[in-house]
Amino acid sequence: MNNKDQKFDQPESIALIIFGVTGDLTKRKLIPAIYQLISEKLISNPIHIIGFARRPWDDQKMESILIEGIKAYARVKPINKNTFLPLFIGAKYIQSSFENKEGFQKLNDLIEKGGYKKILFYLATPPSAYKTIIENLSACKQYSVNKSWVRIVVEKPFGTDFKSALDLEESLHNCFKEHQIYRIDHYLGKETVQNILVFRFANGIFEPLWNNHYVDHVQITVAETVGVGTRAGYFDKSGVIRDMFANHMLQLLTLTAMEPPYAFNASSVRDEKMKVLRSLRHLSSEDGLRNTVRGQYAGNTLGNLKIKGYLEEDKVRNNSTTETYMAARIFIDNWRWANVPFYLRSGKMLPISATEIAIQFKQVPLSFFNWKNMAGDAPNVLVLRLQPDEGINLLFGAKKTRSNKRDFSGNHGFLLSRSIWINSS
Repeated sequence: MNNKDQKFDQPESIALIIFGVTGDLTKRKLIPAIYQLISEKLISNPIHIIGFARRPWDDQKMESILIEGIKAYARVKPINKNTFLPLFIGAKYIQSSFENKEGFQKLNDLIEKGGYKKILFYLATPPSAYKTIIENLSACKQYSVNKSWVRIVVEKPFGTDFKSALDLEESLHNCFKEHQIYRIDHYLGKETVQNILVFRFANGIFEPLWNNHYVDHVQITVAETVGVGTRAGYFDKSGVIRDMFANHMLQLLTLTAMEPPYAFNASSVRDEKMKVLRSLRHLSSEDGLRNTVRGQYAGNTLGNLKIKGYLEEDKVRNNSTTETYMAARIFIDNWRWANVPFYLRSGKMLPISATEIAIQFKQVPLSFFNWKNMAGDAPNVLVLRLQPDEGINLLFGAKKTRSNKRDFSGNHGFLLSRSIWINSS
């Protein structure tokens, strides 16, 4: 094989254009995730980063801060320097506002100069900037000429209401084809979230019980011990409903409640999830008050530590009524889940940090034993823990095992047993 053939066989480079490269999302999540994929040899194409943001950075500052992010937030330690250094070869930073068309022309010039045939745009910006960025990309479509592969990733939330979501869709399709658009919810990347469908549909044990004949209720909890922090400006405009309920929690709900898809592919899974969303019982204004609880976290003192209340956070309006906690009882009006309540709750500054789905089964009608009534006080529960300790727990009642020494007290009672599977394959 000659040198020319070797060059032909090399995978094409990908230009990764990150709008909002100076934000926490890029440093804490995106770049460490790409590093992890490269280290696990799940990406073979060389990646060249082009950052686009307002802050007065340069190429070197962008590189140093993103490397700090890899060292601090990569999943597997220690960090391999030989893996992340190639990621920053030829990395470029464009300082520009998202409204400035000259910045987009500079971006196009960099793409053409690099000769990139594969391009990935990633919107790591506040949602309010999405439409402006997309319209400026539409205005200079030269980047898409003679390219073999173009994609755009749009983070949640997707619009602030139905009308703004449709407007964003129209802007996207003025510039990109449907197969090029990725509307993502990063919760779907979690191992145990992906395991929900495998656990349900690859086992014949639980799926026959996964309906209103056997399930009493379902609880979906996303609890955080931190406040809004540096996200206060964004959060005050969205609240926990748009930040968590309208995306992460509905994704967990649909994965828990959906029917088996005809095949395990994107379109069939999406179709079954949409059927669940269309079956959600509508809440009128009065029903909304009766079936939801909302609140804000207040300031307090924990030992010598002063904890800010929500209204004391920077960039939060003094008279803000934005909710940081919400609990809701909702119903899915289909044959599988008729009259089974789904309890969804999420909030900031809660006592524990946990994300889990708990399926509580109906209790036995009578207790035949003289010991503590386990049917009433400790029902059977299947818990899918998504974080921080990923795993699946099943709680059920069983007789306490006798010790080697005989116990003449007759106190052999029930022991609540727990079987655990973690990331089963």
